[in-house]
Amino acid sequence: MTISEVSRLYNISADTLRYYEKAGMIPPVGRTDGGIRDYGEADCSWVELAICLRSAGLSVEAIAEYVRLSLEGEDTITPRLLLLKEQRELLMGKYEKMRLAMERLDYKILKYEQAQKSGVLEW
Repeated sequence: MTISEVSRLYNISADTLRYYEKAGMIPPVGRTDGGIRDYGEADCSWVELAICLRSAGLSVEAIAEYVRLSLEGEDTITPRLLLLKEQRELLMGKYEKMRLAMERLDYKILKYEQAQKSGVLEW
């Protein structure tokens, strides 16, 4: 697949795909004889993973480190596992903050809905 096809498939820009590759968030993509990026199934899997991890809030550096370790082979299973566990813990912290914010918003919404019905805002 060309970069424009992959761009359309995942609804991200070609510039973003180039950045992912340059930053090490995906392994280098194969090229045609003419030097055009030629994304295969494995490349698309890496793109999907990068999109997923970025949307979950992982840093570019953490994703690039994971890719680097993956490319080194099975000797890096333990460091990859540790990296993923560490990132999961960071995400859990963010998730907890988000959960608390949602609870507070829900409370505020409830109070305003009650005020709409009764004409009185009580906290």
